[in-house]
Amino acid sequence: MATHSRCSLATMFDALPIVYQDDTLVAVRKPSGLLVHRTALARGETRFALQCLRDQLGRHVYPVHRLDRPTSGLLLFALDPGTARTLGEEFTAQRVRKRYLAVVRGIGPEHEWLDAPLREEDAKRPKAEMPAQPARTEVRRLDSVELPVQVDRYPQTRYSLIEARPLTGRRHQIRRHLSGRGYPIIGDAKHGKGLHNRFFRERLDCPRLLLAAVGMSFRHPEHRATLYIDAALETDMRQLFERFGWSGHLPVDAVRWQSAAPSETLETRHAEPSCHECL
Repeated sequence: MATHSRCSLATMFDALPIVYQDDTLVAVRKPSGLLVHRTALARGETRFALQCLRDQLGRHVYPVHRLDRPTSGLLLFALDPGTARTLGEEFTAQRVRKRYLAVVRGIGPEHEWLDAPLREEDAKRPKAEMPAQPARTEVRRLDSVELPVQVDRYPQTRYSLIEARPLTGRRHQIRRHLSGRGYPIIGDAKHGKGLHNRFFRERLDCPRLLLAAVGMSFRHPEHRATLYIDAALETDMRQLFERFGWSGHLPVDAVRWQSAAPSETLETRHAEPSCHECL
């Protein structure tokens, strides 16, 4: 039996931490660097979140949205085609609420709506030929830090922790919106700033894109209540938060429900800690 597309138990991607699972869907924490599924742009890759989770659960799974390869965090799969179709429609209709954390250069905006149309990035056609699509992201500065190190022109260097909530789902939307506003995400090789990426890679031992999907809420296709899921950060990003004094903003794996009736109370539970940490 061919095994080249399977997630070998000897790899660091052998088990995806499961934050929530029921009979119809499962939410996992995707590590930075892992593709969601096969793509023509990465023909040489043999490991994907889709195959890893399929092998882990021993059943078919169906991705209902995507995360960029360097982005870590919450990734949702359906366990049957009907649920995949329903959840896919929720994402398309922009009824799924998503929350991300990002580390950016500079002191980011306290609170701002970034409303800038984006042209889809397509390797087959020049970007100038692609139609601009509406794109909107809500951003909020949660914290900041000043380091006594000259990375660029100034003797000190400042970075901010930004919460981003995209209302649309354009490719690289958060990365492009923040970069266009003058606050590139650290570790973004395409839209970021090379000097700062190198500083984090060489001096802070953090070579990755500092963008993580940490929260999601949507109407459960079976129970019809709203399901809220939060996801913890990977070890490298968590350690950076601790180093910068941002421990108070660290998310944890957690799940809560809200009934359709506004008078109903919320039920909250923390997910069981995983014995596997994908680095």
